[in-house]
Amino acid sequence: MIEPTSSALAPPAAPITTDTVVIGAGQAGLAAAYYLQQAHLDFRVLDAGPTAGAAWASRYDSLRLFSPAWASGLPGYAWPTPPLHYPSRDETTAYLRDYAAHFGFPLELQQRATYLAAAPNRAGYVVQTAAGGTYHARRVIVATGPYTAPHVPEWAAQLPPNVAQLHSSAYQRPAQLPGTGPVAVVGSGNSALQIAADIAGTGRAVVVAFDEKTPAIANNQFTWAFLTATRLLRVPQHTALGRFMMHQPEPVVSGDLARLRGFANVTFIGRATAALPTGELQGQRATSAPLAAVVWATGYRPDYGWIDLPIVSADGQPQHRRGLTAAPGVAFLGLNWLDSRNSALLNGAGADARRVVAALLRTP
Repeated sequence: MIEPTSSALAPPAAPITTDTVVIGAGQAGLAAAYYLQQAHLDFRVLDAGPTAGAAWASRYDSLRLFSPAWASGLPGYAWPTPPLHYPSRDETTAYLRDYAAHFGFPLELQQRATYLAAAPNRAGYVVQTAAGGTYHARRVIVATGPYTAPHVPEWAAQLPPNVAQLHSSAYQRPAQLPGTGPVAVVGSGNSALQIAADIAGTGRAVVVAFDEKTPAIANNQFTWAFLTATRLLRVPQHTALGRFMMHQPEPVVSGDLARLRGFANVTFIGRATAALPTGELQGQRATSAPLAAVVWATGYRPDYGWIDLPIVSADGQPQHRRGLTAAPGVAFLGLNWLDSRNSALLNGAGADARRVVAALLRTP
């Protein structure tokens, strides 16, 4: 049993009763808000940040979407940038903020959810926040996304204290990294490639611990036209093709990988397998020189310890079928492979939200 939390941030406010609470004002939560508004329901959207889309503002400065604007929109509101443009981090943050403002969604900002449970002595659910807010709702949509608890391998602790370490979620720009010695970027995803190139562009020596077996694909307008026309990114995970796709490694952008390999100050050592107390990283192909810093682009783990409902497994994974859970009226949105490959992407948020909201409205 999870105990409700209290907070000294503000005096407790009067409880708010509404039909639906959406937890998270990123792309998934905002897409859900759009369809809730279309259904003329009373609802609230809670977010820990000061604005809608605030989680994007905390990402690294050089981040760009991997999809062009024409393939990245949320329902009912087109990107203001040219359709062939790949939006930057700041453009994405502004788009989400403007999206919420355009539709006038009822946002409850700086309200980080800390407790979700069945409401005592009444139907529905109670949500409490770190700021002292209490919300009673018939339905709850958890749209906090897949990037909640940064993950670093346990063996990272073997590195000595003089090697600075930070997760990619905390990385924003090369100037954060102390010293002038080599920096390792560990990870086999697109964020690892972008961050490594960002640092390499300053002339500093960069060690890239990247799994050489990771597939790479071109990222251009033809690719996105093909993926859109074939609907490959929308193949449901419960189908045979979807199950096959789920078990394939995520590809990286071939152009980004080629660009990184073109830097004379970049060394690839293969997938990292160990950290040494002498300050090196051991890779499948080679061992690095002693490092000044490491950026861990090694992904995330779920963090649903605040949910007191039978919808989270013993290992912390959300339990659902295409977003819907065993708790009537409670759903997840914005997770990797919630329904298809693009469920956690901007261009997949709308389709999932439309289906999940429609299903919740049919809940007795």
